[in-house]
This record gives sequence, structure tokens and C-alpha cells, in this order.
Amino acid sequence: MNRVLILHYHEIWLKGGNRRFFLSRLMTAVKHALAGLPVQSLEHISDRLILSAQAQDALPEILERLGRVFGIAYIAVAEEVLPEMAALSRAACALMVGKNPPSFAVRAKIAVSNFGMNSMQVERELGRDVLQALRARSSGVRVNLDEPDATCSVEIIPGRGFVYVDRVPGPGGLPAATAGRLVTLLSGGFDSAVAAYKMMRRGAHSVFIHFHGSPRPARGSSASVAQEIVSALTPYQFTSRLYLIPFDSAQRQIVAAAPEKYRVLLYRRLMARMARQVAGAERALGLVTGDSVAQVASQTLHNLAALDHGLDLPVYRPLAGDDKEDILRLARRIGTYRISCEPFEDCCPRFMPRSPAICARPEELVRAEAGLELETLVTDGLEAASALDFKYERGQVSRQEAAPRKLEKLVARRKTAGAQAALRPELEAGPASRLSGGR
Repeated sequence: MNRVLILHYHEIWLKGGNRRFFLSRLMTAVKHALAGLPVQSLEHISDRLILSAQAQDALPEILERLGRVFGIAYIAVAEEVLPEMAALSRAACALMVGKNPPSFAVRAKIAVSNFGMNSMQVERELGRDVLQALRARSSGVRVNLDEPDATCSVEIIPGRGFVYVDRVPGPGGLPAATAGRLVTLLSGGFDSAVAAYKMMRRGAHSVFIHFHGSPRPARGSSASVAQEIVSALTPYQFTSRLYLIPFDSAQRQIVAAAPEKYRVLLYRRLMARMARQVAGAERALGLVTGDSVAQVASQTLHNLAALDHGLDLPVYRPLAGDDKEDILRLARRIGTYRISCEPFEDCCPRFMPRSPAICARPEELVRAEAGLELETLVTDGLEAASALDFKYERGQVSRQEAAPRKLEKLVARRKTAGAQAALRPELEAGPASRLSGGR
């Protein structure tokens, strides 16, 4: 018998005429994820991917890497046999005796039209053989079709048969980079990393942006935590870019010029404005945030509506209906929980108002921003930004400094537009006014 992995997908089934595109992306993602490992072949046969390894001892690492490939519903570790009842029975009995469950079921899928038996007949005949083999060891074994302790699965495709008991869940969703690009506002906490993962699982490619301040000596910088989070998420989408924007100066200007109760909301509106510009440079189709409705004061429905007012780009909040336990559970599973537990200095809680607004209206925030030079703050923030590119290859994540020319061009255009806007009133006033103003 030859051991193979059967990669099953489910959502791709729904894609109709676009199925070929998604399958192509899924196979590319599988090959990328397994680069450097001894994979003998990867075939697409009868709506399943069949992977053969050159060395059986590589299977644990292969399974570990496949566990991060979006689009895979589950992975079956199967024995390949001849597609005939005698061979299927021997394999099924051997596997189930190894498991020795108190109860079991047999499930069959037949993808050929000339096998001579339907799936129910195969299940019935193999079930009898397995029951006899198990009762030779324990007389209490029984068949349970509703909630079995173990399930023996049989799949028959042209020229090949597979039998398995063990299967590993995949992440599901849609293959990486099949839905367009989004910009994720990434903090160092649990929520935004999980939000990014959820959108990546839907095929969106995430560009990350992190706003950081100057940390106190007792705590680390949130920028380093953000980098570790992006490193943990990059294997799911293979490449990532992280923009790091210092936010100290902007915060201090908001604290000095705006009403105290609106501070956090104004921080977030300014961040959204900068992220909007990055989204334009990166040709992204929306923003992603880690908001969970009513989790904190800035995330009430009234405040979220006020934050989005006037922003000409969709804001996706995949955690809107999740509670903290839901979020922490997923953070542990995707590998960001431990990173977000590290002590760091986040910029939003700094200069926290004593009584933050919980039902702000858009017009109130507009008035609160009246004393701020918003366009200048956005331009200065983007000009001070740095960027890192991350790449997942052969099981490792590398990072290097990036110099995105599109952001540099954006900043140059904004500075030129700002200078022209500053000159416009003087030019419109005429030569006489300019001369008298000079005196």
C-alpha cells in the first residue's frame, strides 16, 4: 500500500464557470507552501487534489504547512489500493483494527460509473468485514452511523482506491489573493490580527499599516510586535507589506487642539485618513479594522458610524459580532496570541480621556477637528512612514526594508498640492495686496 494525502476543498465547488481559476490558484498555493519538501506529485483528479510524497517521514511537515493553505477543507491521510473490494476490505480492516474504536461507520464515495456497486452497497459490505475484524478483538464493538467513534472513509476514482480513518482539518475559505487587496489597520493587540486573518481567509490580500508611538523604558515598542504579527500571518498569503507610521506628533496636536472626550475618535479618524491614502497607493479596495461592536467606548455603533462618515472607501469589520473569547480562541489557533501577550506601548491608550464620548455624531467630530491642519498631519505622517516587505519561501519568513515608490510619489503630490493651496489666496488677492502685506 502507498500512503498519499487527499486534499479536499468545498467552497470552490460553488464557483461555477470560475472554478478553474480558483483551482489553479489553490494548486499554486499548495506548491508554494510545500517548496523544498520531497513532494513526488500533485494531481487534480475527480474534484480532489492527490499528493504523493517521496519520503513518508516528511508527511508531518507537509501536513503542518498545508494547514495554512486557504481553500483546503480537510486533508485525509489515505492508503492507496487497487479499486476492488478485496483490496479495499484488507485496507479498511487493517486501519480500523489499528484504531480499535468502540463504535464505527463506513462512508464511501464513488467517482466512477462502472464500479459495479453503489456507495451504500460498498458501505454495507465493508462494514460487515470491519465489524467481523473488530469483534475478533472485542465483542462489544458496534456500528453507529450517527455518532461513530471512528469513521472509515473509502474513495474510488478511475483506476485508484483510497481508504483512510485520519483526516486533518484545513483552514477552509478561498485560496490566497483571489479577492483583491485590502489595507489592515494593525495594532499590537489580539483583535486586528484576527480580523486580518478572517479577511485573508476570504481570499483578500492584506497590506498592513501600524501606527506607533515612543515607548516608555519599561515597555517595548509596538512596532516590533506588529512586525512579529505580520511574520506570523505571512505564511497564509505568502507575501506581505507593513507600513510603520510614527504617531506621536499627531497625537500631541490632537490633545492640544481638540476636546478631550473625542481624542480617541480623532486619533482613529486621522489613522483612517492616512490608511485611505496608503490604500490608494496600493490599489486596495477597502480598509480592515479589528472592531468588535461595543467592546470599548470607541466601538459603539454611534461612534463607528461617525468614524466612517465621509470616508469614500469600504471599512470591513469581520469581528463585529464576535466576543473576546471568540477572538482569543482564533488568535491561539493562527499563532498570534503569544505575540500579542508581549508587553508593548500602544499609541491609542495614551492621553486617554477621563470620560470618552460613546454616542458621537459626525458633525461633532467635524467641529472637534476644526483646529487641526488635517491635510498637513496626513502628509507629515506619510512622509515619515517606513515599510517592510515579508516573504514566505521554503518554510521560512524573510523580511527586508521596502522603498515603495508609489508612496513617495503620493507624498510628493500631496506636498505640491499643499504648497499650491497655500499660495492660492495670495495669488487671488492681486499684486497690490501682496505688496501691502509685505510691509
